Amino acid sequence: MNRLMWILHAVISTTLMGTGVTAVLAVNLPGWNPIAIAAALGFVLSLPISWLVSNKIQHLTR
Repeated sequence: MNRLMWILHAVISTTLMGTGVTAVLAVNLPGWNPIAIAAALGFVLSLPISWLVSNKIQHLTR
């Protein structure tokens, strides 16, 4: 894993977590559990996405 992936992960995870939490709030689900689950899913899903994006960027810049 490279430095670029972790820099991208910071941006991508924030975006996915915010989108998930906003979707949960828009659906008006009660309690804090759906918000925490949406944030955790956004964080976990951002790992492979940031890895793929960083590999694509490195491949195109070589």
